[in-house]
Amino acid sequence: MSLLPMIFTAGWASGINAYAVVLLLGLAGVTGLSDDVPAGLQRTDVLIAAAVLFLVEAVADKVPYLDSFWDALHTVVRPASAAVVAALIAGSDGSLPELAAAAVGGATALVSHLVKAGLRAAINTSPEPASNIVASTAEDLSVAGVITLAVFHPVAASIVAAILLFFGVLLVWLLAGRIRRFRRRLRERRERRATAAVPG
Repeated sequence: MSLLPMIFTAGWASGINAYAVVLLLGLAGVTGLSDDVPAGLQRTDVLIAAAVLFLVEAVADKVPYLDSFWDALHTVVRPASAAVVAALIAGSDGSLPELAAAAVGGATALVSHLVKAGLRAAINTSPEPASNIVASTAEDLSVAGVITLAVFHPVAASIVAAILLFFGVLLVWLLAGRIRRFRRRLRERRERRATAAVPG
């Protein structure tokens, strides 16, 4: 059970940016900041792949509408990545069954991902790109800060992650009307394109 705070925190962060979690944890292990990072996350090929995908996400995540498309693609990727990371963490210690760890990590990541996707849908109701850039940068900094805290103080990091997740869910609930308008807008746009594509 001692690993639950780290697993929960990694799950929350993976729901926002799974590649950043793998990269940061792997670097913490390689540089010796933590002895608890599984060897699988410290592999050079894993770190290179995570770094490349993190850079791709850093760009895609800041472009209006492309960010929501990217989120849709990652509805499976982020929870799956969190489940793998959680299982690796549990497997390196043995104090928590790997399947239980994977379930906690994956479920937390799914909720976190849905919050992120919902907030981005609400932000995309605004036509200017600045809000996307600010939101994406804030997300990246939050993930970096909370994962770094988790390396040294996992319980404190899990409390911060739980608070952020709670307020994220609350904010999505409050912005539900705006999100529905965004989806209606997308549907109308697709319908206009389909109509325009039909020969005269």
